[in-house]
Amino acid sequence: MRLWLTIGALSGLVSVALGAFAAHGLQARVGPAEIAAFETGARYQMYHALALIAVAWAASQGGGNFAQAAGWAFLVGTILFSGSLYYLGLTGSRALVLVTPIGGIAFLAGWLALALSAWTMKNGS
Repeated sequence: MRLWLTIGALSGLVSVALGAFAAHGLQARVGPAEIAAFETGARYQMYHALALIAVAWAASQGGGNFAQAAGWAFLVGTILFSGSLYYLGLTGSRALVLVTPIGGIAFLAGWLALALSAWTMKNGS
């Protein structure tokens, strides 16, 4: 539980910092499309930072292996999806464009695993 709560909180912190950077530090460096990509990365990172906090809660409630799988999937999704959009936003390069949907699939897998975790919780009804 502590791992996912810590990672979720730190991911939220990074998301806010990078979102502020996009709003205040990127305009002079890149165009509107790159800023939009960067902001999308920050928004999805924040969604999944909150999801990691839900994973921490699920793990504390007996969510078991599905909770752990959800946490890893959300973390991988954040790195691949948001990371590739940050790269695009900073450089304008589409070199990592094929990585973005893999991160999206990891996000989907994380949500499914979190649902399965909830379904199998020991103290659920």
